[in-house]
Amino acid sequence: MQSWVCLCIFLVMCSCCCVLVSSLNDEGIALWSFKKGIGQDPEGSLNNWNYSDETPCSWNGVTCKDLKVVSVSIPKKKLTGFLSSSLGSLTELRHVNLRSNLFSGSLPVELFEAQGLQSLVLYGNSFSGAIPSEVGKLNYLQTLDLSQNFLNGSVPITLLQCKRLKVLDLSQNNFTGFLPEGLGGNLSALEKLDLAFNKFDGPIPSDLGNLSNLQGTVDLSHNMFSGLIPPSLGNLPEKVYIDLTYNNLSGPIPQNGALINRGPTAFIGNLGLCGTPLRNPCSSQSEASSPSLEPFLPNNLPPLDGAGGDGNARGLSRGAVIAIIVGDVVGICVIGLLFSYCYSRICACGRKKDEAGFGFQKGGKGRKECLCFRRDESETLSENVEQYDLVALDNQVAFDLDELLKASAFVLGKSGIGIVYKVVLEDGLNLAVRRLGEGGSQRFKEFQTEVEAIGKLRHQNIATLRAYYWSVDEKLLIYDFIPNGNLAAAIHGKPGMVSFTPLSWSIRLKIMKGTAKGLVYLHEYSPKKYVHGDLKPSNILLGHDMEPKISDFGLGRLANIAGASPTLQSNRMASEKPQQSKQGSAPSESGTVTSTTTSGSCYQAPEALKVVKPSQKWDVYSYGVILLEMITGRTPIIQVGSTEMDLVNWIHWCIEEKKPLSDVLDPYLAQDADKEEEMIAVLKIAMACVHSSPERRPSMRHISDALERLPASSE
Repeated sequence: MQSWVCLCIFLVMCSCCCVLVSSLNDEGIALWSFKKGIGQDPEGSLNNWNYSDETPCSWNGVTCKDLKVVSVSIPKKKLTGFLSSSLGSLTELRHVNLRSNLFSGSLPVELFEAQGLQSLVLYGNSFSGAIPSEVGKLNYLQTLDLSQNFLNGSVPITLLQCKRLKVLDLSQNNFTGFLPEGLGGNLSALEKLDLAFNKFDGPIPSDLGNLSNLQGTVDLSHNMFSGLIPPSLGNLPEKVYIDLTYNNLSGPIPQNGALINRGPTAFIGNLGLCGTPLRNPCSSQSEASSPSLEPFLPNNLPPLDGAGGDGNARGLSRGAVIAIIVGDVVGICVIGLLFSYCYSRICACGRKKDEAGFGFQKGGKGRKECLCFRRDESETLSENVEQYDLVALDNQVAFDLDELLKASAFVLGKSGIGIVYKVVLEDGLNLAVRRLGEGGSQRFKEFQTEVEAIGKLRHQNIATLRAYYWSVDEKLLIYDFIPNGNLAAAIHGKPGMVSFTPLSWSIRLKIMKGTAKGLVYLHEYSPKKYVHGDLKPSNILLGHDMEPKISDFGLGRLANIAGASPTLQSNRMASEKPQQSKQGSAPSESGTVTSTTTSGSCYQAPEALKVVKPSQKWDVYSYGVILLEMITGRTPIIQVGSTEMDLVNWIHWCIEEKKPLSDVLDPYLAQDADKEEEMIAVLKIAMACVHSSPERRPSMRHISDALERLPASSE
């Protein structure tokens, strides 16, 4: 009897077990197999994945529709292990996002059986091996991001079957071989293409120029591409930036479409390239061999000389030559008479000048026009601009010198270059006026050319120079007044400030992005592909909405011309060899200018004291130090025990000592702990910027694009 009771109890327990095992549906069993492949889950992200549930639809990271799994999204959870093939059995799976974990191993072929997959995001792991050719089965795939892994092999030609693909990011892997022919023709929907930091070789496919939907940056940098740059790349949208740096490309750089007006930073690291914008001129042979330099000839062009037609068409007749010569002589005479008339008018104006020898009243109100040919009002550089006058650099300047001199003025700050005032006009307009000095050389024309070139720069992240004034004993630069001070004060506060509200992470990120955009404009889109040369937090001003404005561009050059500070070089030429004090610097006291020489030297690239000609990579280094300062909240010089070190060396020391991230980040950012991944991403960008080798630093365009890829919700 007792044995019979035990048997009954055993049967009941088995029945319960059967019910327990069979309660989870097929979708859940597939995900349970995925969980079994995970070695470590330090944050307990999968703790609520229970085998006793009927469906997995309530599990963390799982999204269902009609009890079918459509999305598995478990990013940045420090998961280790391998990727289970069971995900491929989820028939309605549309999205997989396992980015920024520690998965390793190869990509299972079975994963690509989920043929409805629309996005596969696996970047920031340690996957290895090749991309399976079965990727071509994913006819609905729109996003494939496998960047920052250890994948290798060539890109399978079957990838060209994914014709809905919009994002293809294979950067920072070990891919090799040629790009498949037809990439540009078959993947015409692509909006983003990033193949940087791999080992691709062979020619760049000419059909990449067919990718008319591309946006942002087409990044082919840091590979082994060889041969000529296809002129067809110029067919890409003009706003697309094409990064070809550090390859083995050769020959002339095509000058058409999207390739025109690109700065040298888009092509550096290709020793065989020549022509604009590089300083390496092309030989006549290479120019002749470049299809980009061949002129376009219409099909209906009449036969060229010697290529057809009768013999009478081979040269001009004697009568035609005589007619051309007579016409030239008559034309020259007419032009000579016209200029003679204008000259007499100018001389007449000159005789009417006042006793001081200047043909205008104070403030320029009575200035007379003596030129026969008036320049366009928008053209700022004029050979007839007199000294002792306020010169407007755009049509929005509605005040004159009298109004400026009568206005209320308050000192904002002082530096070796001069004093900066806040000036309030009678109508309430606020201006910032920098006084360059009272004496100096009389190099007016040189000063005029330089200041008016700076005045042409117009960008939302560049402080706008509105006007200037020159006289023997006074030189003034007039800017828009920027109300919220400078970045140095925003990070550290001002001396004597009772209360200080630190910047939130979203505001810091906004300032980082805006400053990067301003530098991209200077480097790539300004008339001369400028270098700032003296970037630091004290000359990044903050507008009403905390939009950054880069200031003091070209100031050192202007000061030298004006004679205000002959020993100070704000553009950090090699002749400047500052004595690096071992004392921390106080934040700037003004909203416009200054930091101490000691702190300023910390933003200098290591090579700045050895190389005479400023480089855009100097600005990249300075920008990297500013990023570190914003992330850490530290001053440029840090005391570590009895030793003082600059911020860059301190970061390297923290890495070597394996300091926790909390020791590096600004404590005020603890309230933004959910943005830690973004902070780490910016820290990585900053470390790339301050690389000791200029060639290894990214371009500002590359940096700006990387920052823009951070979530828009951060702003």
